Amino acid sequence: MKMTKYYKGFGLVLVAAAGLIMTSCKDQPDKYEVADGLPTVNYIRCMSTEVKGNNDAADTHYTNGELVESASPQSTLALIGSNLRSVYEIWFNDKQAILNTSYITDNALLVDVPKSVPKTVTDKIYLITMSKDTVKIDFKVVIPAPDIKTMSCEYAAIGDKVTFTGNYFVYDPNFPLQAWFTGTDGSLIPVDVDESDIADDFTSVSLTIPEGAGQGPIVMTSIYGTASSPFYYLDNRGMLFDFETIADGGTGLFSQGWKVRDPIEDENSLANCRHYITIGDGIAELDEDGGWQDVPFRFDFWCGSWDTPQNITTAPGAALFNVVDFSKWESMALKFEMNIPSSNAWSSGAMQIAFQPIEQVTLSGYSVAGYKEVGGANQDIFNGEGDPDTKWGAGDWGRAFYRPWMTTGEFHTDGKWITVTVPLSDLTLDKDGKPASIAPTKATDFASLTMFLLGGGKGKACKALLRIDNIRVVPYK
Repeated sequence: MKMTKYYKGFGLVLVAAAGLIMTSCKDQPDKYEVADGLPTVNYIRCMSTEVKGNNDAADTHYTNGELVESASPQSTLALIGSNLRSVYEIWFNDKQAILNTSYITDNALLVDVPKSVPKTVTDKIYLITMSKDTVKIDFKVVIPAPDIKTMSCEYAAIGDKVTFTGNYFVYDPNFPLQAWFTGTDGSLIPVDVDESDIADDFTSVSLTIPEGAGQGPIVMTSIYGTASSPFYYLDNRGMLFDFETIADGGTGLFSQGWKVRDPIEDENSLANCRHYITIGDGIAELDEDGGWQDVPFRFDFWCGSWDTPQNITTAPGAALFNVVDFSKWESMALKFEMNIPSSNAWSSGAMQIAFQPIEQVTLSGYSVAGYKEVGGANQDIFNGEGDPDTKWGAGDWGRAFYRPWMTTGEFHTDGKWITVTVPLSDLTLDKDGKPASIAPTKATDFASLTMFLLGGGKGKACKALLRIDNIRVVPYK
């Protein structure tokens, strides 16, 4: 009975869709003809947001035939009425929506509200026929508060100009966009926002980091509301590797395994940090296939020690799940800062990012308290060696591929630091980039970490040099 109530809200739309399928299967399934006359809309249903009526169950997602008078961008609407095949164009305010004739019948029309923010707000939907007759419907597109998704570099220095990407960074002449950084004392420090630094489509804004800014979220307010960034400036939550010693305020975790990366401190260091490591050295060449070269194109941290039993609770070999709470790993992301000089652009080899459980790999392979199975030092998930019948031995263990050069042919940051975000939900590929047969499912699967430039499709040979700092796992959404 509960399921019946749950589905009743969109039953009419499903019936309309079924009628569409039946109609399109007759005679000429690919033929669509625009009708004459004017369309009529009786009511509009929102398929994307939760709008409840008095008779709906608590978990009902959609209304029961009620009129929806507003919706947010990218919401899917069902217009219910008559002669809707006469609609040739549909506009929300001054933004045209995409019409898909596969979702239009005489009595139902499904359409997504345009993503773009309107420049001229009329609070109308315009249904335009082929003969340019127009039917106007009162309807309000509700623009959300600023949606702050990323910051170009979360560890940029005071006085640096950084870019925030997302959506709805709207600058209204009567209500300009405002922004604040979190101060070192917890207060909010205002930042000047220049309209010229906002993208025309309101998807990015550039700001200068003010004096006194410290760790914490960025807050923005537009005419449509206020929102905080899900990330922090100078974010050290979930820090795994900052490559500073504990005496220097660091985590105390460094590279350990077969391929140790030593921390570097020089003029390329982040202003707010001292040490970083490199993947690639700018000298060794990675071939066009991203062929196996573990030195110097990888970073290893295999948890454990040379004790019996191994110490996985404290530095330097603490299992990563003892450093960071991975209980909600599916809504978390691996982040790090990266700096690639233009002289050593990256153009082959995917950065394969793999977290591994204790059963798969440890530093020594000696016993670990509480574990019957303990993996020794090995590279089975990357080279496919080991027993192919085990879940570790055929390179099938899930990992993420990060390869920004794929879209442009090569990638560099012009020697500037940027922040990279890799959702842990992306740990789904095997060593060849195909769907993995087994992947992380629980917090204890996040004990060790390897980042390795390997495979990932045809590119061009390069002497890549990736400077890496502040490897951390933080809430992502």
